[in-house]
Amino acid sequence: MSSSRSSRSNYSGSSPSSSGSGRGGSSRSSRSSNSRQNIRTLIDSLRTHRVNTLTELCRIERVAASCESEEDSRAFQEPMTTAWQYYVNSNQMLSELRGLTTKFPFCGDIVSEAKMLVDNDPDSNRSWNYAWLVLVKIKDDNLIATYAASEAARPEMWTPNEPSAEDIDALAACFQYEWDMAVNNMLRHWQVSPTWY
Repeated sequence: MSSSRSSRSNYSGSSPSSSGSGRGGSSRSSRSSNSRQNIRTLIDSLRTHRVNTLTELCRIERVAASCESEEDSRAFQEPMTTAWQYYVNSNQMLSELRGLTTKFPFCGDIVSEAKMLVDNDPDSNRSWNYAWLVLVKIKDDNLIATYAASEAARPEMWTPNEPSAEDIDALAACFQYEWDMAVNNMLRHWQVSPTWY
């Protein structure tokens, strides 16, 4: 026990003889130690992909953004970036989008094209968050309207019936409404855009 108290006092920069400041330093050191342990645990959960949902990744992202230490903030950068890439590329993002679009399941080709566009966009360097970039690209490039129209016009959507132009437009509007709602719902997780600049 005495060695433990001594190490805490030395870490806080307090002399063992100054009992009042020693207790304060010990308390600060303990809080710092707990904070560092919590950060290591969160980073490990990112590296091992134990956390792979939008809500939980956003929660950790907020923790990373609130780090007071520059060292802690830097420690989050690579694992956070990789975790967002895994979230998208493992199809977890598409799975969650489809969970929000039970009537008209979200079209996977939209995510695939958005990923390709993001990968080829030099401006994508503005953010570490691949999921946010993909969702914003879906909106900015009007991919939902484009794919809603093409999906609604597919013959297999109507077999054995022959749809009218009005039927196709009505189905496309249903697709677009539900898919837009899902993307907007996801984007509401960020009150501030996760960008470097």
